[in-house]
Amino acid sequence: MLPDGYHDVDPTKIVTVETSLQMFARPPKRPVPATPPFRLVRLENVTAQDYLDLYRAVGRDWLWFMRLALSEADLLKIVRDPLVEVYRLEGEGGVGILELDFRQEGECELAFFGVSPGLVGTGAGRWLMEQAMELAWSRPIRRFWVHTCTLDHQGAVAFYMRSGFVPFRRKVEITDDPRHLGRSPKDSAPHFPYIAG
Repeated sequence: MLPDGYHDVDPTKIVTVETSLQMFARPPKRPVPATPPFRLVRLENVTAQDYLDLYRAVGRDWLWFMRLALSEADLLKIVRDPLVEVYRLEGEGGVGILELDFRQEGECELAFFGVSPGLVGTGAGRWLMEQAMELAWSRPIRRFWVHTCTLDHQGAVAFYMRSGFVPFRRKVEITDDPRHLGRSPKDSAPHFPYIAG
């Protein structure tokens, strides 16, 4: 445990607070448009490039970096695993990603979830969450869970809670800033400014 107080951090590192949330039953459905202007496509046998293009389109502004640090072989080992399902939301103005991980028996992790900037505020996120719920709870799971961090949209935790998830854990992560490693553009995540080291 970190002691109370302030702690200096190397400028080549990033620090985030991660909140994990979970649910143990399918919550009531939330209203969505009867004829949504969105389409969900499962990406089976996705290539590393296609996956990373989608990952960047959604995660660039939030400094998503975990998958950028993987080798192509390690990335494909995850996203092509038969117990991992990757979906692309398509809508006018942008795309979204939904990745469900069933590798832990009896559980589903909402591994990656979000929409690109052109779809923020259009209802695409709520529609995508309803699809996530249907897909996750159609399997014999006991728990559906997700984690988000302070790099993500400021409304992420509240959105997950409105969707039926309940917070259960908080952690602090300190890791290399991917902008210093050249994995992300220096102007990524303007809400978390790049500090020259």
